[in-house]
Amino acid sequence: MGEKKEELIKIVGDNNVLDDPETLDSYSSDYSFVPSRKPWFVVKARNADEVQRIVEWANRTVTPLVPVSSGPPHFRGDTVPSEGGAVIVDLSEMKRIITIDGKNRMTIVEPGVTYSQLQPELAKEGLRLSMPLLPRRNKSVAASLIEREPTLIPKYRWLSADPLRCLEIVWGNGDKMMTGEAGNFASIEAAWKRYFALLNPRGPAQVDYYRLVQAAQGTMGIVTWTALRCEKLPKVQKLFLVPAKRLDELLDFAYRLLRFRFGDEFLFLNSFNLACILGEVADVIKALRDELPRWVLILSLSGRDILPEEKVEFLEKDIADIAQQFGLRLISSVPGASSGRVLEAILNPSKEPYWKLGYKGGCQDIFFLTTLNRTPEFVRTMYSVAEAQGYPASDIGIYIQPVHQGASCHCEFSLPYDRSGQVEVTKMQGLFTEASEQLLKEGAFFSRPYGFWADMAYNKDTQTTMVLKKVKDIFDPNHVMNAGKLCF
Repeated sequence: MGEKKEELIKIVGDNNVLDDPETLDSYSSDYSFVPSRKPWFVVKARNADEVQRIVEWANRTVTPLVPVSSGPPHFRGDTVPSEGGAVIVDLSEMKRIITIDGKNRMTIVEPGVTYSQLQPELAKEGLRLSMPLLPRRNKSVAASLIEREPTLIPKYRWLSADPLRCLEIVWGNGDKMMTGEAGNFASIEAAWKRYFALLNPRGPAQVDYYRLVQAAQGTMGIVTWTALRCEKLPKVQKLFLVPAKRLDELLDFAYRLLRFRFGDEFLFLNSFNLACILGEVADVIKALRDELPRWVLILSLSGRDILPEEKVEFLEKDIADIAQQFGLRLISSVPGASSGRVLEAILNPSKEPYWKLGYKGGCQDIFFLTTLNRTPEFVRTMYSVAEAQGYPASDIGIYIQPVHQGASCHCEFSLPYDRSGQVEVTKMQGLFTEASEQLLKEGAFFSRPYGFWADMAYNKDTQTTMVLKKVKDIFDPNHVMNAGKLCF
């Protein structure tokens, strides 16, 4: 162990190899139900060369590596070591925004760059990046998008990868590679000299290598920079709320808007989730939950460079007419919430503490892909399982995010609970397991299988599992990258 530490110190320096009990404890567990396990060391990498040398060292010593780029708290178990003797590769110090290109609407960032760091810098260039719903302030932009967390604007999601473009990856075997059109050049600078903006993610050649690291939980390699497609910062933006008593009252209206690609931010929240976003403590959240409409479709309209006011005006009139056809209202405020307050919340990272922890201090999320028309079925299933387990349905937060221009959607149930009481933790573990299994049986597609979801998902598709293991053997032959996750 001492020899390994000395070798790591030679790579990153004495101050960047940590093994004190407090630091190791902080990486040994998270808010998930994944069993805790202490790593051997925490290594803070500062650049891609150090990352590559760490991976090469891990292959020589057959030491498991667990890449981590976001700050705490973590919720899914993917940053907790599954095997003993693991080394955490902390990428949070790699905070460089390499470039912001206003002309081509793109940026290149290292994995330690967070949304709270990036968005103000993009705004200076008249750009912004579509975010997930209220990410943590220390959430890595690269990790969020590589793990396919849904963003709020479905009309810009042509692929599950959007807005990811080219990447630089250090594979599990120690090889470094740039993907997409960047792979045709020796460096980013060489591509820029030939006037390539690094916006084509495909290749090099006939393989879309960037797909191999998506939702892979760090099991294939470590991404050291990402190129991202941005959007123009709106000059005019208005947000509207469409309330309803039942979710299915909103669906036909939503499908009509998605077909026409109307609206920018476009999402559904139930009263509890919206209350958690607008409130900060349990008493306020409870009061808001009881005051807010049971369901709200949140829709923003944006005008950019060309006739921004006129564009928002005609969109508002058209959408209001469509809403009337479905017996709905397009309004700027509902009891307990105004459009301005909601817009300010969803366009920024979460306040501290993280918005899902304000009610009881702990939260478990169950999320999957489905189609919008099936979401009421899954809501009924979730409520049924919760009732059987004695969990109050009124405390379940629901977030539905259309993706791929509305062709499918991300459906997420948030289950707050008190982590300080073992009885409640045990009950939540039972509810989480039972609900996940029941939703899977009814057709929920767990495209990002964390924790025990991995066994659920891969046991249903042995052929895909076999292919993935072959791919793993190619890019990480010694299985040093986050061993024990997914099907590896």
